[in-house]
Amino acid sequence: MMTIVLSIAPEKIALFKAVIESYDNLATLRTEDPHRHHLKLYFAPESAAEVNTLIDSLTVAFALHRLD
Repeated sequence: MMTIVLSIAPEKIALFKAVIESYDNLATLRTEDPHRHHLKLYFAPESAAEVNTLIDSLTVAFALHRLD
């Protein structure tokens, strides 16, 4: 299992979760630190390229910051 930790504005979390979940079985999203609004994506190694492409495409719209 691979992971990516992201920081995101709290008002964007629900929409970001909906976008991630719309890609069936691509990744699982969990809260890493609720006080700092850090999220952790879990995904299979064979999905890494697709997950990274998706995160890169959403970075501006969701003001994402990778923490790992």
